[in-house]
Amino acid sequence: MDAASEALVARLLAGERRALAKAITLAESTRADHRAQADAVLQAVLPRTGKALRLGISGVPGVGKSTFIEALGLWLIARGHRIAVLAVDPSSSVTGGSILGDKTRMEGLSQRIEAYIRPSPSSGSLGGVAERTREAMLLCEAAGFDVVIVETVGVGQSETTVAGMTDLFCLLQLPNAGDDLQAIKKGVIELADLIVINKADIDPNAAALAQGQIRSALTMLRPQNAAWAPPVLTLSALRQEGVASFWETVERYRDTMQASGDFEAKRRSQAVAWMWALIESGLKARFDAHPAVRAALGALSEAVERGDTTPGAAAGELLRRAAE
Repeated sequence: MDAASEALVARLLAGERRALAKAITLAESTRADHRAQADAVLQAVLPRTGKALRLGISGVPGVGKSTFIEALGLWLIARGHRIAVLAVDPSSSVTGGSILGDKTRMEGLSQRIEAYIRPSPSSGSLGGVAERTREAMLLCEAAGFDVVIVETVGVGQSETTVAGMTDLFCLLQLPNAGDDLQAIKKGVIELADLIVINKADIDPNAAALAQGQIRSALTMLRPQNAAWAPPVLTLSALRQEGVASFWETVERYRDTMQASGDFEAKRRSQAVAWMWALIESGLKARFDAHPAVRAALGALSEAVERGDTTPGAAAGELLRRAAE
């Protein structure tokens, strides 16, 4: 490791916010030298990671994810915790840009020294999270944050990758969001460890009805873990009502999973899945950069567009060239 990387590691472990921001920027970079430096930094700080509680938060736009995270974050800070929020914004399929406006929706939390909020673009990554969110989580843990929250894009049923990188996956729902059959159809509900009906203050009766419907729907699904049946809570993030009950449930989940041995087992399996995800990403990058592939890609793409060859045949030819 070079002197610059060693200095960055020292500053990061000391909890310097600018060092954390730089380390995450290196991890998110596509430049080879930045990636090499990020890998060296991650390897150096690895022994100081793994002690934080990792929460994944998802839900449809408008469900109040940012308001909920701010209410939870301020509540936890008042009790001595340090909070890191990794908020992933959708990238435009047209321009490729992202608004990255989560800090403006968490104005109170963003002003606290005990909190760190990092918006990142999804950049086309599936699963509702940025490609390097896992690295960012470890860097936040190394910097001393003991609760790391990943807020997903939350725009469709595929936004479930966050469940594979966090200790607890919480799904936020709205009152009047559909009947119990609709709840079952949302495949993401099967991955949730905890379901919260937010904005319960607007219509308490509708919130109670939604709570009952989702509980009924969950009885038709097989729990992910025999030791834990996902609870369904009602909450008003805007009024900060139900936050204490939410955190008590999170702690009960952690204690239950640790007692059964499933907490560490889940993290171990997630680490292996992370490795394979990086392998797939790396193979695609090498495929895209292969000279023979780049030389033939234009002609084969045009042939597919004209209907002169099938997509399967074109893909097979490009893969053959990449293997040469």
